[in-house]
Amino acid sequence: MLRITEIFYSLQGETRTTGLPTVFVRLTGCPLRCRWCDTEYAFRGGDLLSIEAILGRVSEYNPRYVTVTGGEPLAQKACYGLLSLLADQGYEVSLETSGAISISEVDPRVVKVMDLKPPASGESHRNLYENIGFLEKKDQLKFVIADRGDYEWSVSKIIQYDLANRVSDVLFSPVSGEMSAEILAGWILEDRLPVRFQLQLHRMIWGDLPGV
Repeated sequence: MLRITEIFYSLQGETRTTGLPTVFVRLTGCPLRCRWCDTEYAFRGGDLLSIEAILGRVSEYNPRYVTVTGGEPLAQKACYGLLSLLADQGYEVSLETSGAISISEVDPRVVKVMDLKPPASGESHRNLYENIGFLEKKDQLKFVIADRGDYEWSVSKIIQYDLANRVSDVLFSPVSGEMSAEILAGWILEDRLPVRFQLQLHRMIWGDLPGV
């Protein structure tokens, strides 16, 4: 059984599959409290569903892409099994994870989209750096940036861990309402960073509504 906040069909709003129709399985609960979190509604509540029921709900959409997200999905141990079973169904599965819980047991067929939390998040002390060693070339690493300090910290991590050569994409996103997208884009261009700049497409279309 897993506690689920919502299962919905929408356009992928982030990562290298931005814009593609995707089924999202949002698990309930998260041990982190990032200052800029936009999914606080997933911290509590939700419904207990069997894995069979979750697979059934996903199959109704006949998707190609499935994203398991949260909250922090790996906070529920049964998530590892769900990821494997989704991959067994032939879906292209991705996992969105905070990087604070080990990804060592995630099925290798799953694309891991992992955060490293910069200082302004208030949770940078929760980064589990050993997770970087479990990232593969197909995976992606995301930095959500609130200010110049976050930017410089993120650049230092790219250099320290050779992240541009470790994963398929290093993703830089501005914190909505705090970091100017134009300024962040300018810094990236000025420093010729090997990163992918991204905005949250789903929020541009639908705002802060859940289930999109």
